[in-house]
Amino acid sequence: MAVETPSPVVLRFGAFELDLRAGELHKKGLRVKLQEQPFRVLTLLIQRPGELVTREEFRSQIWPADTFVDFDNSLNTSINKLRETLGDSAESPHFIETLPRRGYRFIAPVSSSDRKAPTQAWKIVVAVVAVAALVAGGLFWRSRQARRLTEKDTIVLGDFTNSTGDIVFDGTLREGLSVQLEQSPFLSLVSAEGIHQTLRMMGQPANARLTPEVTHEVCQRTNSRAALDTSIALIGTRYDLILKAVNCANGDLLTSTEAQANDKSHVLDALSKAASELRSKLGESLSTVERYNTTLEQATTPSLEALQAYSLGMKMMAAEDNSAALALFQRATRLDPQFAMAYWAIGIDYALIGESTLAAENIARAFNLRGAVSEFERLNIEGDYYQFVTGDLTKAQRNYILGTQTYPREAVFHMDLGTLFNILGQYEDGLRENIESSRLEPYNNLFCRYVAFTYLLLDRVEEAAEAARAQPTKCVDSKPTDVLYEIAFYRHDSTEMARQVASFGGKTGQEDLLLELDADTEAYYGHLERARELSRRAAASAERAGRKETAGDYRAVSGFRETLFGNAAAARQIFSAVAKKCWVSCIA
Repeated sequence: MAVETPSPVVLRFGAFELDLRAGELHKKGLRVKLQEQPFRVLTLLIQRPGELVTREEFRSQIWPADTFVDFDNSLNTSINKLRETLGDSAESPHFIETLPRRGYRFIAPVSSSDRKAPTQAWKIVVAVVAVAALVAGGLFWRSRQARRLTEKDTIVLGDFTNSTGDIVFDGTLREGLSVQLEQSPFLSLVSAEGIHQTLRMMGQPANARLTPEVTHEVCQRTNSRAALDTSIALIGTRYDLILKAVNCANGDLLTSTEAQANDKSHVLDALSKAASELRSKLGESLSTVERYNTTLEQATTPSLEALQAYSLGMKMMAAEDNSAALALFQRATRLDPQFAMAYWAIGIDYALIGESTLAAENIARAFNLRGAVSEFERLNIEGDYYQFVTGDLTKAQRNYILGTQTYPREAVFHMDLGTLFNILGQYEDGLRENIESSRLEPYNNLFCRYVAFTYLLLDRVEEAAEAARAQPTKCVDSKPTDVLYEIAFYRHDSTEMARQVASFGGKTGQEDLLLELDADTEAYYGHLERARELSRRAAASAERAGRKETAGDYRAVSGFRETLFGNAAAARQIFSAVAKKCWVSCIA
């Protein structure tokens, strides 16, 4: 019977030695550091010098079918690392030749050197292979488990690396991907507020570009699991999109996906498909990916320009620049009059500055256009429509509760529910929901302020003060002047109230609320003339900021105040003036 020649243990090529027994690569006697996967790729290539090793052979022998990994990207990465280690290049290879779309070939001469007797070497190789299989199996099992996210993990979404030269993709694709991923009840993105707060702690401006390096640091500082590195490139006439999820802790690739668009008009469609695939690869169940998977063009707009304006508006809103955000959202609706979420954003923007009539008008438009939006957006639009437009708080509450059940990791539905409970006088329930929203988005100082306000409604002043100063937001350090003023009022601290009013003197769009609060305080202490003057100043400041309805509200409150003091004639005069101003502004 013929005895089969044992496989060599040490293989030589150029200045390198590959020791199969030790699992090491040496160059001129010195060990060269090489990761496991590139080492296995090199082993497979060098054992078949001069032969084509197809991509399918690599897949079957190194990446089994049940391994949770992006094979194409992993193989390409391994080949690139090998070339870097060997000092090789794809353009003029000395060791590894690429055969496009087929595989790779090892082209350098290979010699062997057996350091053990043949039989002993054969046994060693068998042992090495067996151990390697066990180790690799364990590594594959662990990697399969580790590469999937859990329901406790959060993700930081970076800006797209745009090498197309077309600025319409800047910011736009990131917003589009965010909308797609927010449909998922499983995944959770770090909010814009969380990113801005972290950038400030890093000494970066709030609008700093989220390059892969910056994104990874934000990811680490927010204790998130994954950073999404994304890119778009123009190859000939085709657009190529790549989405990579990277482990923040060690930089390892968790998974990636790629999509192509034949032309610019199909880029959003390609992004939708890539996002759906990424959700599945990150561990979301197929059932929820299929159920909550409205295409990007339906959920937002088929217009890249409209989506770009919307994405810039969302950035401005997160930075609390409501006037700039409003202008951008309005531009989005001009570019696409069917853009439901842009109308919703306009409504929310108006609501934040106290323009309730304009808020209701735009939320109603969003409601009428909601047929094609995603489930997440539909719940938002419908809940706000019932609260701000029809006043049907029962339906609004039902929508918000469904939102918390469908998207348990989404803070906005808890915030909406907390606000609704406060309106209904159910302050304990309001506190519970507001605390939950702040827990889910600890960097959002708006949610933090709602917690403090609800404590005040419960007459728990010290807890309100503690909430207002809580880390990580220190929510009073941004723009929540009203909460500190009201805490000072509850404490009868006139010095602190005066300091708060003075600190925002002359700041258009901000000082009017403090002036009106101070007017109420003066009236509370019986100083009616002083209250009248402060209300006049508050209304004038609101008008300078373009907030006519808010100015009218201040004047109306002043009229009610006169009624409480028994000044019926003065009250009638104020209400008459308010009505005339409203009529003039309406017909204008």
